[in-house]
Amino acid sequence: MEKSPEELYREREKRVQTAIELGEPDRVPVMCLFGFFPAKYSGISCREAMYDKGKMVEAWVRTIIEFQPDMHENPFFYGHFGKVLDELGFKQLKWPGRGVDARHGYQFVEGEYMKEEDYDCFLFDPTDFMIRKYWPRISEALSPFQKLPAIFEMISYYMGLSHLAAFNSAEIKEAVERLSRAAEATGEMISGAIEYERRMKALGFPMQLGSTTQAPFDTIADFFRGTRGVMLDLYRNPEKLREAVDKVYPIMLRMGLTAKKRDAKRVFIPIHKGVDGFMSMEHFKSFFWPSLKKLIEELIGEGLNPLLLWEGDCTSRLEVIGDIPKGRAIYWFERTDIFRAKEVLGETVCIRGNVPLSVLCTGTPDDVKAYCKRLIDIVGKGGGFIMDASTVIDDALPENVKAMIQFTKEYGKY
Repeated sequence: MEKSPEELYREREKRVQTAIELGEPDRVPVMCLFGFFPAKYSGISCREAMYDKGKMVEAWVRTIIEFQPDMHENPFFYGHFGKVLDELGFKQLKWPGRGVDARHGYQFVEGEYMKEEDYDCFLFDPTDFMIRKYWPRISEALSPFQKLPAIFEMISYYMGLSHLAAFNSAEIKEAVERLSRAAEATGEMISGAIEYERRMKALGFPMQLGSTTQAPFDTIADFFRGTRGVMLDLYRNPEKLREAVDKVYPIMLRMGLTAKKRDAKRVFIPIHKGVDGFMSMEHFKSFFWPSLKKLIEELIGEGLNPLLLWEGDCTSRLEVIGDIPKGRAIYWFERTDIFRAKEVLGETVCIRGNVPLSVLCTGTPDDVKAYCKRLIDIVGKGGGFIMDASTVIDDALPENVKAMIQFTKEYGKY
């Protein structure tokens, strides 16, 4: 007898949760972050997905139904905010049709958006820094905000009402109007995301992710100081860097905790600057890991399951990053030696990954099956494993993605 969507939903959720808790489910769970793969699979451009809600939804629904992963991700939070970016004149991304070919995904534009001399301003009042310095640097539409008075100057009798005169300029009014249009487009995106999740649940597919947050160090390094700036700060401004990491920590925690409001316990945390090649082990232990470890532990303490995507190779860090509560987190490895990770972390965290994109994009279905077999035999032994690609699968060959999912379902039974 065919199972109902409700039964399939509970079955899939239980399968994944059992793996997270290091148990053996009925079979190895299998899923992926599709990225713009559904657009390409369905014959529309990445740009069309970003601007045409109807085309995007149908492409993603079709892909989920045909490929049948155990869980889905919501495309509205990365694939449909072209109008928002346009209104803001956003500078931190190049996106399909705006800086990159309409058929390709995003390109992050890293920069030193917080200067070395901005540390004191950021540490004194992060909100004021964001509005008057950071936003104008990453958004063409909001560049006039740099002329606004400092927020703390309005803490006085009558709120410092005389400072409101700054809002009367034509350029500030235009910036506010563009911000309002961006907010309207964001509202449409959020309502679409809610409806999409309802539709997926009705089809029997749970959400992979309830929220996304960042390692505190990565927040400073990725978005504010840039790689060059933060690497110099490790030597020139170590105390200011520590203070900044501590300052953003509670914000990152709150971002992660928003998962409690949704029907998914997993919190996505992409890891960038903490992998091998970016910093020494000494710096990792001193600057990167303490705040990340605390974030993981507090999210777990709130009943959530952190899902960390270690982008790059962190093989040398395995012994260190295993110092977290057992059976509550997922480590998704891109280029880390996943077989060594099983040896070191197999009794602590659920391991996810890591069919290489090189195999999925240029190999054959037989190549994919051979790699998946080895993963299931070694990393999947005893449970605590989720099959996936090494990272987002934008350009993977459809026949290879199908091979990964179907083979796992057939061969990965316990």
